[in-house]
Amino acid sequence: MTSDTSEVGRKSRQDQPTITVERDGEIAIFRLNRPDRLNAFTMQMGEELRAAFDDTDADDSVRAVVLTGNGRAFCAGADLEAGGSTFDASSAPGAKRAGQDDSVVDSDEVPADEGGKLTLRMFASLKPIVVAVNGPSAGVGVTMTLPADVRIASEDAKFGFVFAARGLVPEAASSWFLPRLVGLPTALQWTIGAKMVPVAEAHERGLIQQVVPKDQVLDTAIAVAREMTANSAPVSAALTRQLLWRMAGAPSPLDAHVADSKAIFYRGQSGDVYEGVMSFLEKRSATYPNTVSADLPEIF
Repeated sequence: MTSDTSEVGRKSRQDQPTITVERDGEIAIFRLNRPDRLNAFTMQMGEELRAAFDDTDADDSVRAVVLTGNGRAFCAGADLEAGGSTFDASSAPGAKRAGQDDSVVDSDEVPADEGGKLTLRMFASLKPIVVAVNGPSAGVGVTMTLPADVRIASEDAKFGFVFAARGLVPEAASSWFLPRLVGLPTALQWTIGAKMVPVAEAHERGLIQQVVPKDQVLDTAIAVAREMTANSAPVSAALTRQLLWRMAGAPSPLDAHVADSKAIFYRGQSGDVYEGVMSFLEKRSATYPNTVSADLPEIF
């Protein structure tokens, strides 16, 4: 695996970045990089991750993103260094109010949840996302993984849905994501009960797709990301990801039919489809000419 922080990822405005970005060929690897704090989440970390996803979306040489953590934990949740006022955003200096800049809350009174700004950015990603959960995670350390397409966990991983035990509620739009992954009864059991979920149960209920030894979790995630993209046209992969995620919340199959019809219409005229069909008929590997940055049609 080679490291390259110049091609993908922006340097933090801070002296000490909270993430690092590497490349393994066509796979970008984001590492949460606060191992002394168990990679606890901060506003800076959220900003850096969102900027990194902006970069990978714009870089046609990146086919997929793998997200992992440095050290023994994936992410311990929000950094609690501020103590009991950690989650009180009512008087935070410079707090963005809903309706301003990248805030997504439809109100002029409530600041946007930082975890939600990250998960909505991940939801919009044009590249597949695989998470390598390299150890325990809790709070936003769990909910930030929910918009990923695949989660690979180490044998020592566990998942803390601990919000109610801190007087909070689940954040990061997890009330939308989590039931779609594990079902409503399981989501209710885990979150209302503030449960620390063992990796075996997380795997059984569908939160995790694969459990591997700790020293294999990153390599396995990279292999899964590569397998997902090796034979796929990049534009088709981006559209397919958006279709499946967005239609997961559609009220009717008619919504999916409308979106599918647009995607098929525009893709059917593309050089990718011509190449995909001809390469199949000629029994050779395809070389797709279209790029996500230049040729992604507007279907939503």
